[in-house]
Amino acid sequence: MQKLVEFKLPNFFNYPPYFTLQPVRETREKQIQLWKELIIDFCRTQKVFVIGLEEDFPLFSNPAIERSLSHEAREAFLSALFSDGRAEWMDKGHRKCLILWHRIQDWADLIVNFVKEYGLEDSVMTVEEIRSGTESRGTELHGMDRTVLMRALKLLEHKGKLAIFKGTSADDEGVKFSL
Repeated sequence: MQKLVEFKLPNFFNYPPYFTLQPVRETREKQIQLWKELIIDFCRTQKVFVIGLEEDFPLFSNPAIERSLSHEAREAFLSALFSDGRAEWMDKGHRKCLILWHRIQDWADLIVNFVKEYGLEDSVMTVEEIRSGTESRGTELHGMDRTVLMRALKLLEHKGKLAIFKGTSADDEGVKFSL
């Protein structure tokens, strides 16, 4: 479980009414917008890609004010991210949510920039090297969720910027860049 250590929480996080879905439409819209921004910012800085609706996620409660989000509020905030294209439900029951603090196209652009910056335009790398190799250390790609990475790579493959080839296992799937 992620902790809230070293993460700057917004002021509203200590305001009890923001842990209850607001009945007035204008207030609820503002509340949802604040929560969407908080979730995206937290996930980006902490490299969280998946949030389980039923799981103990640190933003869903604030022990200091003895408040927790209801299941309905959690689902409302994650559904709002889904509506914005910033999240995808990973199951039909809407219990797990893939958080896209960058949209897939933006991840693809980051990969292209990474390849160009490191002079890898005609190189071959494994998918795992992109996610956890020395070249990606210090970049947003390092520690990236494999599902998100594969979707961005497939988008680039569709655009003719690389070829993905299968190895004998998922660990040795390769990518040949042709930028």
